[in-house]
Amino acid sequence: MIRKATQKDLIRVKKITEVCAEKMIKQNIYQWNKYYPSLHVLEKDIQEENLLVIEIKGTVWGCIMFSEEKDPVYNTIDWLTPDNSNIYVHRLAIHPNKQGQGFGFRLMDFVEKQAANTQIESIRLDTFSQNPKNIKFYSKRGYKQLGDVYFVNQSPFPFHCFEKVLER
Repeated sequence: MIRKATQKDLIRVKKITEVCAEKMIKQNIYQWNKYYPSLHVLEKDIQEENLLVIEIKGTVWGCIMFSEEKDPVYNTIDWLTPDNSNIYVHRLAIHPNKQGQGFGFRLMDFVEKQAANTQIESIRLDTFSQNPKNIKFYSKRGYKQLGDVYFVNQSPFPFHCFEKVLER
């Protein structure tokens, strides 16, 4: 079941992001760390009702955040669509024990279907340039790589920006 996250999900979601960060670091992918995503960021996502979780038999196994709020760092990207009806995806995380079982696909499918049922023209996101698995995941879903941004508190390496124009 995919649903909006509640305050009671906060600690579980934080733990999922921590074990994902640990797994990525072991693979020399320094995308997330002990500072990001922070408990404060996740709590804000929940309060603003922008965080979804995927729950199986009463246990939350993953999350995804999406919002219409555009981070100013994205102003340098030459997007495919105008900046008036887009959503931005962040913090897709699936517990390592459940990775490879389609949970990430299910969360992205859900977000894409929700957006397609509104006036949203496109979905935008970024992913770490040193994470080939994520780059392949979004490319296979029809996202176009457009340019790079930097989050210096996370990594000296760039984050690739992607956009998918929704079909009507």
